Amino acid sequence: MHKLTTEELHRLSKEAYATVEKLPVVVLLDNVRSLSNVGAVFRSADAFRIGEVWLCGITACPPHREIHKTALGADETVPWRYFETTAAACEELKAMGYGIFAVEQVEGSVKLQDFKAEPRMAFVMGNEVDGVGEEVLPYCTGALEIPQEGTKHSLNVSVCSGIIMWELFKQLSLNG
Repeated sequence: MHKLTTEELHRLSKEAYATVEKLPVVVLLDNVRSLSNVGAVFRSADAFRIGEVWLCGITACPPHREIHKTALGADETVPWRYFETTAAACEELKAMGYGIFAVEQVEGSVKLQDFKAEPRMAFVMGNEVDGVGEEVLPYCTGALEIPQEGTKHSLNVSVCSGIIMWELFKQLSLNG
């Protein structure tokens, strides 16, 4: 056993990544405070070829040193947009025909293992303390949650985002 080299991993260049097909998925960050969390979401989005990351409210935007440090350059490869409010982003997504899903523990949420991906989806990831804003929920087609059995019943927003993106990648993978 040995660690694979960059060549053996067949990593794409930034230029090649820009031309490959992305998953029809938008990850929406609703007032995420931590720049490290924002950077980690970009990094996971790059890994799983997520279409876009939309940053809303107090969520910081690239270019920013702290985002870049965690993203390891994914903030330069993953398309992103900024909206003053998450509601404005949701309105635009609805107009574009996206199903919007809150990743939140709410009445009627679907467990991740039971969730079936749709053709065009957006996932709202909430603030580290307050979760998805209550005012955002009426815009959502539905909600999903990651089952947990520990004492906290919550995951870090970047960890949760990575799990969601991995599941979507498995279901929608462009690699078959």
